[in-house]
Formats: sequence, structure tokens, C-alpha cells
Amino acid sequence: MTAAPSRSNGQTLAFAIGIAFILFQVWILFYPQQPLFERPVHLCTALVVLFLIKPLEAPKLSARIRAVIDAALILATLAVAAYYILGFERLTTRMENVSPIYPVDIAAGITLVFLLLEGSRRAVGWILVWVLLAFIAYAFWGNMLPGWLGFRGFGLPAAIEITTMSTAGVLGVTTSTSVSFVFYFILFGACYAAVGGGQLFMDLAIRAAGRTTGGTAKAAIIGSSLMGSISGSAVANVVSTGVLTIPLMKRTGIPDYRAAGIEAIASTGGQLMPPVMGVAAFVMAEMLNVPYTRIALAGLIPALAFYLALLMVVDLIARRDGVRPLTAEEVAATPAILPRLHLLLPAVVLIGLLIWGYSAAYSAVIASASCFIIPFLRRQTWIGTHQVLEALRDAPRQAAEVAVPIAAIGIVIAVAVQSNLALKFASSLLSLSEGSIYASLALAMFGCIIMGMGLPTVAAYIIGAVLFVPAIEKLGIEPLAAHFFIFYYCVLSMVTPPVALASFAAAGVGKASTMKTSLSAFGLSLVAFFIPFAFVFDPGVLAEGSAPQIALSTVALLVSTALWAVAFVGWSGRKLSWATRIPIGLAGLLGVLAPSGTLTWLGAMVVGWSLVGVIVVLSRRNAIATTPNAKPAEH
Repeated sequence: MTAAPSRSNGQTLAFAIGIAFILFQVWILFYPQQPLFERPVHLCTALVVLFLIKPLEAPKLSARIRAVIDAALILATLAVAAYYILGFERLTTRMENVSPIYPVDIAAGITLVFLLLEGSRRAVGWILVWVLLAFIAYAFWGNMLPGWLGFRGFGLPAAIEITTMSTAGVLGVTTSTSVSFVFYFILFGACYAAVGGGQLFMDLAIRAAGRTTGGTAKAAIIGSSLMGSISGSAVANVVSTGVLTIPLMKRTGIPDYRAAGIEAIASTGGQLMPPVMGVAAFVMAEMLNVPYTRIALAGLIPALAFYLALLMVVDLIARRDGVRPLTAEEVAATPAILPRLHLLLPAVVLIGLLIWGYSAAYSAVIASASCFIIPFLRRQTWIGTHQVLEALRDAPRQAAEVAVPIAAIGIVIAVAVQSNLALKFASSLLSLSEGSIYASLALAMFGCIIMGMGLPTVAAYIIGAVLFVPAIEKLGIEPLAAHFFIFYYCVLSMVTPPVALASFAAAGVGKASTMKTSLSAFGLSLVAFFIPFAFVFDPGVLAEGSAPQIALSTVALLVSTALWAVAFVGWSGRKLSWATRIPIGLAGLLGVLAPSGTLTWLGAMVVGWSLVGVIVVLSRRNAIATTPNAKPAEH
């Protein structure tokens, strides 16, 4: 009986600290501070918020003991924050590997690592914790491993120095990304959802596609792609949009596991869709040292190919299985769009500011502010204090759940780089693939998918970028293409069994079998599975090159993936035999692997689409011939 009040007080305190979190981020946006001040304050604030919103769950312990443990963790976090603030000048001016390391440095470093391990466990579960512990163990006992994996190991002072005492490790690129980009876009996503932007996206999708073949599935894909492009989180997208789309799909005859699978893969793809994409895209911009707008532009064509392939698959499945569209009455039951159309303006403000050259963080803050002004343009969309408080509560919580685990991934980066593991891993991968570009890419693809099972996309991407990108670049592949290749497959790992976070969330929302949902989502992802190979062999897909080359690359990718969709579903007016599906599928695959406009690509397209055309013509003739009282066409 005593636990409830303390939890209520904790939520109130979390809200107050969350407001301070927002104010701090806005302050450093307009008045930037030194990295060794901004990043520790950001990270420690996120840790405090996380410990408050996710109190310890240990049923064997009494409520009082759990509260004491949480309080001790918060006090330890505040002590670490004080260490960085009070020692800011010394930490900023010290020379790595030269300046002395004091007992207070070691104590603060050990405490911070422990806090990150516990924070990561509460935010994303045990899998990331085991990965972090494995790298920590490698840092100290790497000398016990055989062959190329072995290295001399670090002592405790050296390990603390590389992980917690400089703008590397936990205060390196990952935390920098959280401070400079991620927080602001999470703020925008929370504000936009609170004022009805997400609901508007879903209603627009239902109005646009609801009455077409497989309309509910298409509406789920369109709505989730739009919402995912703003939220950037697969699981959050599933939970927020799935409560509407999954029951809607089930109502029109789509099995529960397939409806959940469609929502899972559609929400996962939102991390590929500009303008916001996912957290990993901001990390990529930081790693490549390029503007985020360049990453968003490069991601546009692959995202369009991904979603068009999904739309084509659900259309063919609906035709094959006889899934009914929504009726006119069901579509009309959605709230009117026109009175709410102005709610698109915050997204327009965000995109416009990015295009006009303003920084990503500034654009997101201005767009967030517009969310509380634009609804008042029409009386029907006025908002109250509830929506404002909802946005101010959700943004710091979501930011904390992202900031803590990606900061913890800095441990992996520091150990992998300082031990030379990343370069040795790259050399080993090249040796294993015997220098073959196809074999190396295939190994990297499987590595990302296996590694990403159970990890958040950003965690999987960072580890994949550290381990696999150097090997891919040694094959002569451009850095942007190499990073996008890894990023894409780490995104798909969210729906890859046996551990698929987005699929699990969708199964829970749809009350469907977890494994059937995971297999369904993974199966749907196969239609776009080979798109990343086009990044490597056709630079135009990533918007590199002249305008005609980019246009040709776009068309080539779309028509190639469309062939793969036909082969995958096995339907084109009638059921296709494997003797037909295999050559169509091979033509689509060859079209993705071959550079656009080459004779190989052209030949694959002619063969593949000729087969599809013949099948469609034969199917229509058979349909006319079997229609009662069919009359010959009049000329």
C-alpha cells in the first residue's frame, strides 16, 4: 500500500526534471557549451529521468528496499554529474595517456559504467547488457584469447580513461548525437503526436487507400511510414499506430498474425523514411561528419522502394486471398480531413527549414514550437493544457530511453577502436571472403541481422559500423554506401526471428502468435531484402551523381523490386508455378545487383517483365473465356 504514493511522487519528480531537461537542451542550442559540460549533464539527466520512470522491478524485494535502491542510483548519478561539472576544467585540459589519473577518476568512471549497465537493462533489456559486459571483459582479459582476437589488454586506469574521461567512449559520438540531434527530433515527434499529427496521418492513409484492394493493409503501410518518418522508433510506432491499424485489417479478413506482421514491418521501415528517419541515421551523420540533410536525401529513394515494394506485395496478397476493401461507409466514418489539414504544417515547417539550410536541431525546435500554435488556426483543432503536458512528459522520457543505451554503446566503440579489434575484424572478414565483394557483403548482412536480434537499431548499427564498415570500405566501396548498407540490415533486424522487437510489440497489440507474427513480418521484409546491394553497385540510388543518373537509378530500383514482389507472392492474375516464379525472381534480383542502364540490367528487365506480361494476358483471356455469357469484343 505504501508503494503507490512513492511511485506517484517519482512520476511528478520525473516530470519536473524532464522540464529542466528540455530547458537545458534549448539553452545549449542557442548558447553552446564545451562538450565535456554538455554531454555529462545530458547523460546524467537522462539517467535520473530513466531511474524515475522505470523504477526497479524485483518482486522478491519489498517496496521500501526497491525505493532505497532507486534513490541510491539517483544519488550516485548526481555524484557523477558533480564530478564532471566540478572537474570540468581539468578534464578539458588534460592530455590523454600523459596526465595522471586520480582515484576520484576511477571511482567516478566505475560508477558511471555501472549506472549505464543498469540504465540500459531498464531501457532495452538484458541483451545489450550482455554485449557490453562481453566488451568490458575483452578490455581486461583480451590477452587470454587466441589468434587475431587476442591483445595485451587494458589496466583499470587505462580502461577508465578511454571510456569515461574524454570525448570518446561514453561521452563520444553516440552521446554527442543524442545531445545535438536526437533529443530535438524526439521532442518534435512527441509534440506532433500530442496535437493530433499522428492521427491525421492515419486518417489520411485510410481515406487515400481504404477502398482499394487490400486497402486496410495499404493504409497501415502508408500511415505507419508517415508516422515513422516523424517518430523514428519502430516499437513506439507499432504501439501508437497498431492499436488502430491491426483491428482494422483483421476486420477485413486479414489473419491476426499477418495484420500484426504488416504493421511491424511498416513501422520498422519508418526508420528508413526521411525527413527524421531513426536515431541511427543521426549517428551515421556524426560518424561520416556530413550534414544530416545529406543522410536524409540519400535515404529517400531506398525508402520509397521499400514501401512501394510492400504496397505491391500486400496488393497481390489481397487479390490472391480475396481480402475485401473498406466500404464507403467505413471510410466515411473517419473524421473529416479538411478541417484538420493545417496540422500538416509543423511537418512542412520542419522540412522547409532543413531544406533552407537551418541546422537540424534548430529546425526541430522551431517545428516543435509550431505544434502548439498551428492547432489554433481552426476552432475544431484547439488544444488544451492536457496535450501540452502530454508532450512535455513524453519527450524527456523517450529521450532518456534512447540516450542511456546509445551512450553505453560508447564502451563498445572505445574498446573496439583502442584494442584494434575493428581493424583486425575487418582483415579477418576480407580473408574469410577471399576478397569477394559479394561474399563480404553477404557476411556483413548476416552479421548485422544476427547481431541486431534483440538490440535497438541504433545499438546494432553502431556495433555493425565499427566492425563491418572498415572491411566493406577496403573493397573500394564509398563510405556513405557502406554505412547505409549496414544501417539498412540493422533496421530489418527489428523483424528478424527469433528475437524481433517490433514484431513482438505488434503481436502484443494484435493479440496474435508472437512467432507467427515474426515470421510474417520477416517474410514481408524479404521483398525489399536486397535493396542495400543497389547502394553498392548503383550510386544513383543514394542520390549521388547527375539528375538523369539518379532518375534512372530510381526507376531501375523500383521496377526491379516490383519483379521480386511478383515472384515473392507468386500471383499475377493467377497463381504462378515455381517454374515461372524462379526466373522472374532471378530477373528482379539481377536487376538490383546490376548497375542501372547496363545490358545485364536491361536483359533482366526484358525477360522478367515479358514473363509477367504474358501471364497477365493469359489470365485475362482465361477470365473472359470462363465468364458466363461472355461476348467477344466489338471493334
